Amino acid sequence: MNAPGVTLTIGIVAGEASGDRLGAGLMRALSRRIDGVRFVGVGGEAMRSAGLESLADMGALAVNGFTEPLIKLPGLARLLFDLRRRLLAERPAAFIGVDFNVFNLLLEGQLKRSGVPTAHYVSPSVYAWRRGRVRRIGRSADLLLALFPFEPAYYQDTGLNVAFVGHPLADAIGLDEGAEASRNAARSALGIGEEKRVIALLPGSRLGEINQHLDLFLDAATLLANRLGSTAFLIPCVRPDFEPRLERAAAARSGLEVRICQGDAHQALTACDGAIVKSGTGTLEAMLLRRPMVVAYRLGPLSHALARLLVRTEFVALPNLLAGRELVPERLQGEATPEKLADALWIQLDKPALQAETLQAFSMLHLELRRDANERAADAVMALLGDPPSQT
Repeated sequence: MNAPGVTLTIGIVAGEASGDRLGAGLMRALSRRIDGVRFVGVGGEAMRSAGLESLADMGALAVNGFTEPLIKLPGLARLLFDLRRRLLAERPAAFIGVDFNVFNLLLEGQLKRSGVPTAHYVSPSVYAWRRGRVRRIGRSADLLLALFPFEPAYYQDTGLNVAFVGHPLADAIGLDEGAEASRNAARSALGIGEEKRVIALLPGSRLGEINQHLDLFLDAATLLANRLGSTAFLIPCVRPDFEPRLERAAAARSGLEVRICQGDAHQALTACDGAIVKSGTGTLEAMLLRRPMVVAYRLGPLSHALARLLVRTEFVALPNLLAGRELVPERLQGEATPEKLADALWIQLDKPALQAETLQAFSMLHLELRRDANERAADAVMALLGDPPSQT
């Protein structure tokens, strides 16, 4: 039973920083529609600021690659069981799993079988994996909120209700936010002169990703600095405890100007002329800010062997997936070498016509994704709830 003043309770779980931001936006949009709504589950600082009553630390869910989840499996299984028990005790009107696909789809399936309406926010990469996953998603979720326009077609004939809502990042980043004035303002805030070249290095937001990509990206930066001349390299630091690792690696490259930027990648990408980006959401943000990029990704040997057996996709970078063609160069696994990363970014920076064509394509994709995603997602969840008491 809900507490006095609470009209209904919604369960919601996110397992990483990108999901935390998505969840917070959706929570705020739902709060504008429902008087006295209460949210319980797992999230980070953004979701807690939006009113989440936390049932567990989001850090307990953090995993990367294929092998780390296996190592952490006992703890994740205990957490899954505990969350199911506590959420059912709350008698939620609905449950929303935000990304973090394997864990959330398992939790959604268990709650759905117990009579709780379930929504999954962010389509799993069914275009990359075995197609059998599509029907399993339908068994776990009543509603799927898709960020990208090509995703609903993969769920045809499954009976799953799929709503393309657009991407909140495309709403948050203005259509002209990557313009020269914004670039100059970001550089001024960092104390970087307009005459310098600036390259952003985005090795990832998790320690495992940083360990795989940081030294690779810095070695590529050394090669680029020899070609570009006066260049500053910016590395975002999403967690303070990662800063010593970043600083040690940067200090090992004497003569290379590297600055660690506290917080997410936005400032570094706004200030830069181009970027080397680990495959993931960073490629989308670079695209929305109209920044030339090269995309890289490395896995450990066992994870890579598993990926070769399971993954079926031509592209991994979001701009390429959205365009259906190679807009930005991808250098993966053995192809991800310092020389190849430096060469690929150099070509883009050195060919204005190629760069202009790519940036025009980025602009068109930005418009396609700019759909007021938080509001559209909230509308779809309201339909799932059956229109509970509303403020509007």
